[in-house]
Amino acid sequence: MNGDTRLQAVSWRGRELFESDGWPYELSEPEANALAALAERTENRDPESITRAEAKLPALADLATRLSHELEEGAGVVLLRGLPLDARALWALTLQLGTPVSQSAEGQRLFPVRDAGYAPGDSRFRGPMSNKRLSFHTDRCDVIAFLCIQPAAEGGDTFVVSSVALRDELRRRAPAVLETLSRPYPYLRHTVDLGNQRPYCELPIFSERDGFFGAHFLRVLIDRADQSADAPNLTEEQRAALDTLEALAEDPAMHASFRMALGDVLLLNNWTTFHRRSEFIDAPEPECKRHLLRVWLSMDNSRPIDPSFADHFGATEAGTLRGGMHPLA
Repeated sequence: MNGDTRLQAVSWRGRELFESDGWPYELSEPEANALAALAERTENRDPESITRAEAKLPALADLATRLSHELEEGAGVVLLRGLPLDARALWALTLQLGTPVSQSAEGQRLFPVRDAGYAPGDSRFRGPMSNKRLSFHTDRCDVIAFLCIQPAAEGGDTFVVSSVALRDELRRRAPAVLETLSRPYPYLRHTVDLGNQRPYCELPIFSERDGFFGAHFLRVLIDRADQSADAPNLTEEQRAALDTLEALAEDPAMHASFRMALGDVLLLNNWTTFHRRSEFIDAPEPECKRHLLRVWLSMDNSRPIDPSFADHFGATEAGTLRGGMHPLA
């Protein structure tokens, strides 16, 4: 793996990810016990009611430092094992690192990722709430956390690629494409983003601020903008650049793939990685259907991002509260 200290990110390719410091990280017995004890103390409470002050446990201080460093200055990916299988434990873990932000117009900060059976034309439809294959993308937060409550009967593999490595490879192979991807693209407002008054925003896929790298990508909203009368159309050059980027991310030499097991926690830095999921088949029994819990985090040690992200993320300075969806008033 190659690191550029000026850009505060590590470039890795394919299976190099599995050699990183965060792969996997096993919770120590004191760390697991501290989270289990907190979950037990708060078992009659909604997980989201647990505050950062309550969750700041001395036994987790070193863990928080290591995870924060690996996510922001290392590979940007951590697979954590040994977490108690409890939503309160996941919530408490994420509170060590930053502030959970809203993932819906209803203000949900702990979000269930499972097939809800919505048809693609349903206004409530979101990719994570289906069993369909998802393309490489980022989410609207600094770091995303997943806890695997129940793996799928078949499929549902996770794919992760270093966006730093994608940038480096495009710079080598296709600098004109990289230049195109570094200019703003329109993103249509998501159908579930009901608290957002803007019909679209314009964001670069690759950017840099004060020497810090940042990448953001969600093609489904770019394509919707291209097809909408409310947003600018893409040029052929822009469409071709997106195709090139996705083809490169799909190269097995560039990405890593794996299947999360029961109890696994996956943490991803959205500014330095893209991720996707393969299609899956659920077991017929309701209790055996694929189920992840997801948290979107605004990180305490986040990097500065390009000012153009203000419309989409709010604040853009390092370490500021940002990201998520505005809940309906």
